[in-house]
Amino acid sequence: MSPTEPLPQGTGPTAAKEAVRTRVLALRTELLALSRRIHAHPETAFEEHLAAAWCAELLRGHGYSVTAPAHGLATAFDARLGSGPVTVALVCEYDALPGLGHACGHNLIAAAGIGAALGLAPYADELGLTVRVIGAPAEERGAGKALLLEAGAFDGVDAAMMVHPCPVEVADFRSFALGTLSVRYTGRAAHPSLDPHRGRNAADALTVAQVAIGLLRQQLPPQWRVHGITTAAGTAPNLIPDSASAEYEIRASAAEDLAELRSRVEDCFRAGALATGCEVELTRPEPDYLDMRSDPRLLALWGANAAALGRPEPVESGPFACTDMGNVSHAVPSIHPVLDITGGTCAPHEAAFAEAALGAEAERAVLDGAVAMAWTAVDLTVGEAAGRAAGLAAAEPR
Repeated sequence: MSPTEPLPQGTGPTAAKEAVRTRVLALRTELLALSRRIHAHPETAFEEHLAAAWCAELLRGHGYSVTAPAHGLATAFDARLGSGPVTVALVCEYDALPGLGHACGHNLIAAAGIGAALGLAPYADELGLTVRVIGAPAEERGAGKALLLEAGAFDGVDAAMMVHPCPVEVADFRSFALGTLSVRYTGRAAHPSLDPHRGRNAADALTVAQVAIGLLRQQLPPQWRVHGITTAAGTAPNLIPDSASAEYEIRASAAEDLAELRSRVEDCFRAGALATGCEVELTRPEPDYLDMRSDPRLLALWGANAAALGRPEPVESGPFACTDMGNVSHAVPSIHPVLDITGGTCAPHEAAFAEAALGAEAERAVLDGAVAMAWTAVDLTVGEAAGRAAGLAAAEPR
């Protein structure tokens, strides 16, 4: 299929949007096959070689220039088409959860993003668009988009968008800011009855810290969260452990609060070391995930387009998850609507949600998400063109 086609004669954006939808629906079989293929071969953070390659292959087949790997990440890609003055980035996720497969439905995110890109492809130049498709690995763990942002992947982008499956329909998705913390205590091994006084119990240090965090929670604001697991705390009951470790997450409603929360939690871990005579090492295994901040203009365009497609009425919701798309939203006008595929019967990170990500509502979400994002890009470029025309008219001498 030719990568460029003239828009049909009609009344401006209405005709363009109908042409885009017709093209997306004509590619239904390819898009849903991509979704099912990714679902059947789950790959975890930074290991998504198959998914990234399949997405890139489909884009190349429809006229996109694809760089893969991209921006220093082996399973990222950067696809481009068009040369218009408005650059829209469609963001694809495709990583799976360890042990749960695609229980977050990222197979649907990838297929919807590719669908929007293919729907826009023949008309990009005529619409005044440069379309980017950014394949973003490691959303579940690793903050791939934060790494891509730092590497310049979103430089020059005027608007970024993606959709995510969910048990509810929310246009203005808001997320927590998330930080991660790895903790390692080092003590001194000793026999617990022969010479316990020589020991420095690393497991006790972690216990003290966990008690301190438990007491701290009473003084934390309602939207702040601290949770974690112990990953090691000794190997036998007849040996005072000389090492212990834990992995923790902290969440706050806004990125500005995360630094204060981290400081208070780290003090609890330092208290464990101080109380037991152990040493503690605190590290950040990945970049912080910032809170999602939807762009009002893009949100209004998306809302009208989703309604025109007959999507369920969106509900208002406070933050209930975390995403590294939040990092992108702090640098580039962005949206991250979530589309209901389960009617509240199950939620992401449950085994049942992986099954739902193959169902009829999931397939509808792929196609609706692709069309609504593409339509939003059309509306955006039409609005930008009108703004430029008005500016030129105002600048002309009278």
